[in-house]
Amino acid sequence: MKKLSNLFFGFLAVIAFSCDDNSSTDPQPVTKSEQELKGSITQNTTLKANTTYSLSGFVYVEDGATLTIEPGTLIKGGPKAGKGTLIIKRGAKIMAEGTKEKPIVFTSSQPKGSRAPGDWGGLVITGKARHNQASDPVIEGGPDARYGGTNDDDNSGVLKYVRIEFAGVALEQDKEINGLTMGAVGSGTQIDYVQVSYGGDDAFEWFGGTVSPKHLIAYKTTDDMFDTDFGFTGKVQYALGISDPNLSDLAGASNGFESDNDAAGSTNQPLTTGAFSNVTLVGPITPGSGQKFGQGAHLKKGTSLSIYNSVISGWAKAITIDGTSSEGYATNGKLNIKNTVAVGTVGKTGSSDFDANAWFTTAAFNNQVKTQTELGLGKAAPFLPATGSLLLTGGANVNGFENTNYRGAFGNANWTEGWANFDPQNTDY
Repeated sequence: MKKLSNLFFGFLAVIAFSCDDNSSTDPQPVTKSEQELKGSITQNTTLKANTTYSLSGFVYVEDGATLTIEPGTLIKGGPKAGKGTLIIKRGAKIMAEGTKEKPIVFTSSQPKGSRAPGDWGGLVITGKARHNQASDPVIEGGPDARYGGTNDDDNSGVLKYVRIEFAGVALEQDKEINGLTMGAVGSGTQIDYVQVSYGGDDAFEWFGGTVSPKHLIAYKTTDDMFDTDFGFTGKVQYALGISDPNLSDLAGASNGFESDNDAAGSTNQPLTTGAFSNVTLVGPITPGSGQKFGQGAHLKKGTSLSIYNSVISGWAKAITIDGTSSEGYATNGKLNIKNTVAVGTVGKTGSSDFDANAWFTTAAFNNQVKTQTELGLGKAAPFLPATGSLLLTGGANVNGFENTNYRGAFGNANWTEGWANFDPQNTDY
């Protein structure tokens, strides 16, 4: 059953917590109240913008229930001991549709100036689409939630204009929760304009599934920006990743893209054949002392992920094709990188005679290797192309994606304006 306990601030009386999608909108109070969320949500429930919510432990939205979150709603996670994680189970839905002016924010419960990666858990969505694991797996990170099925069109709801900040609590050594974890999420799910900032693990990770998000921001996350595993086959367009030179995964190495078919590098079906188009990755450029950064794109263990119309910069190793199986997919056209600019080396680690740099610079692929200066990025916003930048041209239409003629996440418009936050540490919540 649903367990909700209330904590109130100021001089307000109790404000009712709606458990019905059809309930009327409460009048705006003079001051916000605060409510704790814990346990399981088993019926349709609405989180109101006039209330601040605090996640305590693993909070589950159970099969058959829909959690609706109003634009402008604030959800805090913490303290660390409580994990503070929201899990949408198979058959449940989250309807979190913010607006540009009123994004929905998941953030740390700590005061400004004291927030850190891993202050709370994160947001986990599990669905009924396919993955390539033999069993009915439990989602990574510790929640009691399984994922997967046979319905690639499955609908887990909507995430739109949503920010997720300071997530990624470490449950055990090397076992953290991602900012946004997607387990076999289906193509009926809409994910658009989502920012993950200062996560303790990956910003976005897909375990199988067919969902096709747009307008994603991975900002100064500890581990990988975009991680795809277990037969992910969706398409992602317009994505920005920015590293903090002084924040990395000291137990491993922080990458822009990290992609496997599975941990064994098998040929289990479906293969990881997902694709990304119009991505801008800004790596650490000059890593801080003791930090461990990997590659802009580490494509390994049997993945056949493809990248189009993108720019990968800031890592000494821009792209690594790792292992003979992924090298083979590059050779036979299942793994593609086209209309893309790399700053750094393009290499491989497998034992075959595959020449990754020669493959990458094949004329028909329209790729380029350039220096950071040659990109022509702006000074005020170093991820935006300045007037005359080579990134404003050179793109090409790709089947399954919106048509663009530029490379990277941005043409002449900045889609981060109005809803994204690049200084959540100093924001008053």
